[in-house]
Amino acid sequence: MKKWMFGILFVSLFFLAACSMANTQTLEEFYRDAKIEKVDKVIIQDGSTGYSKAITKQEQIRELLNLMKDIEFIPQDNQEKRVGWRYGIALFDGEKEFKFTLSEIDNTYYDSNPDIYPIVENYYKQLDIVEK
Repeated sequence: MKKWMFGILFVSLFFLAACSMANTQTLEEFYRDAKIEKVDKVIIQDGSTGYSKAITKQEQIRELLNLMKDIEFIPQDNQEKRVGWRYGIALFDGEKEFKFTLSEIDNTYYDSNPDIYPIVENYYKQLDIVEK
């Protein structure tokens, strides 16, 4: 009887762990899963200054999304809580919003391949609309 209960407990824990593990996904897969179909506004916030830059021109939005869409987000082994971030990004489809930082999406920490940081930093520096 004890072996039977141990077996059920082991299988249950295995399935629970497997279901809670994040998968490697592209940024496009993440925001599509969040029901963001047509991005009509992007806000990029610099985590070190607090300044934000909003993008509403469709040509600029398409350019940024094309630069980032195939980047893979690979879950990190270490999921301990962290403080601070380099850039935060919010994608808007009307009232719907998908927010993430360069290393965290939906409370899971990721590495990106290729590294998303230089892409976002270079794009952010060329934008001229500043909000605080």
